[in-house]
Amino acid sequence: MKALGAGKPTASLFGQLLALIIVSLIAAQAISLFLVFNLPPPVPDFYRLSEVTETFQGHPPRFTVRRPLVVSTSRRAPSPPLESRMTPLMRAELAQALGVPVDRVVISSDKGRFSDRRAYRLVRDRIEREGGDREGPVLVTPFEVGVQQADGTWRVVRPIKGFGLSSWQQRIVLWFVLSAIAMAPIAYLFSRRLSAPISLFAEAAERLGRDPGAEPLTLKGSAEIDVAVRAFNGMQERLRRYVDDRTAMVGAIAHDLRTPLTRLRFRIENAPEDLRGKMASDLDQMEEMISAALTFVRDATRPSERTPLELSSLLESLCDEMAETGADTEVEQSDKVIIHGDPVALRRLFTNLLENAVKFGGRARTRVFREGDTAIVEIADDGPGIPKDDEEKVFEPFYRREPSRSRQTGGAGLGLAVVRSVARGHGGDVLLRNRHAGGLTARVQLPL
Repeated sequence: MKALGAGKPTASLFGQLLALIIVSLIAAQAISLFLVFNLPPPVPDFYRLSEVTETFQGHPPRFTVRRPLVVSTSRRAPSPPLESRMTPLMRAELAQALGVPVDRVVISSDKGRFSDRRAYRLVRDRIEREGGDREGPVLVTPFEVGVQQADGTWRVVRPIKGFGLSSWQQRIVLWFVLSAIAMAPIAYLFSRRLSAPISLFAEAAERLGRDPGAEPLTLKGSAEIDVAVRAFNGMQERLRRYVDDRTAMVGAIAHDLRTPLTRLRFRIENAPEDLRGKMASDLDQMEEMISAALTFVRDATRPSERTPLELSSLLESLCDEMAETGADTEVEQSDKVIIHGDPVALRRLFTNLLENAVKFGGRARTRVFREGDTAIVEIADDGPGIPKDDEEKVFEPFYRREPSRSRQTGGAGLGLAVVRSVARGHGGDVLLRNRHAGGLTARVQLPL
């Protein structure tokens, strides 16, 4: 039995999605907290006050690691002002070195030096390792130092803006990357768990379209999938009963009609000679239609066994059998195309199409090829074709076109109905199309 799988229904789809979201949030926050409390803060660039003074004096020092200092002119004073206990001392020292009043010196920073004491301690430790004065004044980026000129403008010294991500931005990116790496396996497992029943359910629905007699599905998956599968099984059972009831009814009617037909045959013996032949002809036609209906019902209710089938070999064997009786048939050489189908039903499908092509078109030319995930069989004849309005009508049961498809030449009118029924029972279809150069082509589409 082909089914979704064994086992009891799991939690609802809503509950599983909610669990995934909660687990993702907890894991992401846990990684962020771990990085915040366990990794040292990034060491920002720092500059001694003497280096800033040299830059104002036109002798900017060269740095190998830190960003260089640049001087610019502005009409406004730098802001916001740096607030720390060292700010007045640094302003006084800078004013004395440059020979300007203290009130013309402004030091600003977007972030106070003591906003992160760990970062400040790292700066002091680095200064000490480099052999500098641990207690000397330093400025930590980002900062601006402005000195007002006599004309009211301001000369401003700041570190040049760097390219790429800052240390803190790199830290944020690191958090996102680590969170994504940690959550990727969990998200993958959850996604597979949630999508697997839905994918198998879709495959089962596709299998039902190809094989109406497919076994019911075994319930497995979330609560929502459980409800959907139960509805699917109920629909499949109702469709099967509906088709079986209608088929059985047609078979019963066709079988029961033979009794009154037999009585009519006895009674027409007493009819006038001029009416007897016409009535016998009508009875023969009715008998033929009843026999065709019974054959159709018998084939529809016959248990089918689907096996791998190579289409080119099947068409070649059918054409060889017809050629032995004098029919003009031809099979174009092609690659092997294998499908999974009912050999008896498919043999009848192609036999009906080949016989129609020979009967109404004089000859049958066949070719088999692939088109994506579909096997295509085309059977072409050299006949007059059919009107475009009849391209779909000819597949209706007992529909016959006159005069070429009369009872003497066209049978009871169930051949093409059987053809389309078999093709759609395999998940495919059959189309009839007139060719511009003349003749008719029957195109059979079957899933690989």
